[in-house]
Amino acid sequence: MTTQTNRVAIITGSSRGIGTAIARRLSKDGIAVVINYAGGKQAAEDLAGDIASDGGRAIAVQADITDPAALPNLFDAAAAAFGGVDILVNNAGIMALAPIAQSDDALYQRQVDINLGGVFRGMREAGRRLRDGGRIINFSSSVVGLYQPTYGVYAATKAAVEALTHIAAKELGPRGITVNAIAPGPVETDLFLTGKTDAQVEAITKLNPQGRLGQPEDIAGLAAFLASPDSGWVSGQTIRANGGAV
Repeated sequence: MTTQTNRVAIITGSSRGIGTAIARRLSKDGIAVVINYAGGKQAAEDLAGDIASDGGRAIAVQADITDPAALPNLFDAAAAAFGGVDILVNNAGIMALAPIAQSDDALYQRQVDINLGGVFRGMREAGRRLRDGGRIINFSSSVVGLYQPTYGVYAATKAAVEALTHIAAKELGPRGITVNAIAPGPVETDLFLTGKTDAQVEAITKLNPQGRLGQPEDIAGLAAFLASPDSGWVSGQTIRANGGAV
């Protein structure tokens, strides 16, 4: 893949997990990266330092994506450091599981605020400020196609993200901006592992046709393609990356 040294990406929630892998991969492709974090300051700064040590360009910027001012601030920081923004990766999210009948308002509201509200605010700001020919990459989940018990609220937020993705692709297409969503299956990150027993993780792993959990790098490779000029004819799509599970 050709280097993209004139391009700039904001990656929300990129101080760990899939976000970190995407930041590293985009940097290797020559893209300057804005590493967003809510509370993981040290991890974000360490990542920015690692990227700089490898010859890349990166800054770490604190912003809580539930705050309406967060995304404008992120775009301002990117413009000040690198001159503008070409790519937005709406990666930040949380997962709290419970049967619908046992899901309280706090569980519901927190996931809506982050998983849906944060993505909406990011897309809104990107629609206003992304340079022509840019890329928006959202994150859904393969659970939208699995309809598993206890995933009701989480899956609902991700289904809404898919709807926003398809509509924004039509709205922004005249500017050459593509909008797509990645829907990972189980990926071996803290987000997936937290709250699960070893037996549960093993059972989920065995359900996959490839007999393994996904790795952050599996998703980062797909994100790199969607961020690149090679993906210009791919827009308004939700791409499931789950090893064939669904």
